[in-house]
Amino acid sequence: MAATSTTRNCRPAARFSCRCMCRGRDFSVGDGHGVQGDGEVCVSALEMCLTGTFTFQLHKATGQAMPRAETPTHYVSMGINEDLDQAMKQALREMIAFICSRTNLAREQAYAFCSLAVDFHVTQTVNGEKGVHGLLKKGLLF
Repeated sequence: MAATSTTRNCRPAARFSCRCMCRGRDFSVGDGHGVQGDGEVCVSALEMCLTGTFTFQLHKATGQAMPRAETPTHYVSMGINEDLDQAMKQALREMIAFICSRTNLAREQAYAFCSLAVDFHVTQTVNGEKGVHGLLKKGLLF
């Protein structure tokens, strides 16, 4: 993913997955945010040094278009685009695809479920990119 994926939901014990589109792709983690609300607006989150351990697994042909995450309490879909409306559509479509992959719900049913049970938040509005993430609480559906 060429854009930043700034979400405060990716903490220890979280799983983050993103599409790898070419061989030899690099992975970079930087400018850790010690304090940040949802909707970073002015490039001035409280940045700090991070030390982490990362484990990588390659899952081929998942059909996943945008980054996703899983925390101990939620499944997280993400959308990143210069246009906030498009970022929202991406996050919604990713959540619909995720729900359909884990249940027998049709896309239309998953869409209606998202309106009832998924919390969508603006992740960021800085760096020329807008971000939206959707949170589906574990146990609500599966």
